[in-house]
Amino acid sequence: MERKEFLRSLGAGAAFALIFPCAQGCSTDEDPVGNIKEVPTGIDFTVDLNSSEAASLSNDGGFILKNDVVVVKNLQGEFIAASQICSHQGYDQVRFVNQEGGIFYCDVHGSRFEQNGTPLNQVDNNPAKALKIYQVELTGDSLRVFE
Repeated sequence: MERKEFLRSLGAGAAFALIFPCAQGCSTDEDPVGNIKEVPTGIDFTVDLNSSEAASLSNDGGFILKNDVVVVKNLQGEFIAASQICSHQGYDQVRFVNQEGGIFYCDVHGSRFEQNGTPLNQVDNNPAKALKIYQVELTGDSLRVFE
């Protein structure tokens, strides 16, 4: 039986109940903003915390984007780094937001991650896996981000 015949056999109410959630979650009316990329590997770079590039890292909750990595000074004043590439569908839109004590968030499909990369909203319509977290090492005013 083809999909059309199957839906017709269910009736309009049942077909609507089955299709509406998927159609809403899978809508292509608007193209997502961002680029689809691979999670970066071989990461090893430094950030001069006195540079203009790192200005937002002087504040708790501030972050910068560098080499497809989100480098963050979390709300507790600790540095952390995660992939800017979302594990859900690979969009480069992961950012740090000051919600729930500070989380990583991708606004393309609403994926949310704890600071250790664990998905917070892993459900059928958003089956994100863990977000890649990188190591950080602070030496004076130099922050190294690496694998």
